[in-house]
Amino acid sequence: MGLKDDLKAQVTTIFKSVWTERDGTVVPADDSIQLGNDAVKLDATVLYADMADSTRMVDVSSKQFAAELYKVFLHCAARIIKAHDGTITAYDGDRIMAVYLGDSKNSQAVRTALKINWAVKNIIKPAQDKQYGDGKGHQLRHVVGVDTSQLYVARTGVRGANDLVWVGRAANYAAKLATLPDVYSTYITGEVHSMMHEECRTTKGTSMWEPIAWNQLDGRTIYRSSWWWELP
Repeated sequence: MGLKDDLKAQVTTIFKSVWTERDGTVVPADDSIQLGNDAVKLDATVLYADMADSTRMVDVSSKQFAAELYKVFLHCAARIIKAHDGTITAYDGDRIMAVYLGDSKNSQAVRTALKINWAVKNIIKPAQDKQYGDGKGHQLRHVVGVDTSQLYVARTGVRGANDLVWVGRAANYAAKLATLPDVYSTYITGEVHSMMHEECRTTKGTSMWEPIAWNQLDGRTIYRSSWWWELP
C-alpha cells in the first residue's frame, strides 16, 4: 500500500472508530493511553509560562547567551511548578506547559505564576547583571497564562513518534493568555480568579489583580497582575 492509500485508510479509521473514554484523577503517562481513539477526561488547571520577545533576543544575542536565558528561565519555572504539585506536560521552545489537579489546583497554579515572576526579577536578573554587567544583554521578560476546564487527553502521532494532546479550553486559553503584553506578567481567566484561595487574590486588603476585557476573545473578563510571591 502506498503512502496516499495508507493515509486515506488511517484517516477513515480515526473518524469511524468509537472512542474509549474514562475519567482520570492523575495526569496520564504517555503509555497509559492508546494510539487509537482512547482518551482520559480530567478537571484540570493549565499553566503556560512563556518568554516574551524571544525572537528578537535570538536575533540580537549570541547563541550561547540566548541558550543561557532559555535554560535559566525554564529551569526556574520547572522547579517552581514541581514545588506546587504541578505536572510538566511539555516544553515548547521558550515556554513550558503544566497541569494541576485537585481541590487547590487554581491556587497552586497562581502561586506558581507569581513565584516565577519573583524568580525572574530576584534570581535571574541579579545573576545576569553580576555575570555580564548591570543591564547588559537582553533583559528577560515573560508572561504566564492560567485557565481551568475539563480536558480531553488523547495520544497522537505514529508508532515511535507520538505524544499526548490536551484538548479543551484551558489548554488553549492558557496558551493564548501567555501571548498577551508583557507589561503584566500574569493573566488568568475569571474562572480561575473566582475559585482560587483568598490569599491569592489580595494581600493586606489590596487586590493583586486588575479585571480587563479580553478583546481578542468576545470581551470576556480576565485578570492581570504584576505582583509576585517571594520564594521561601
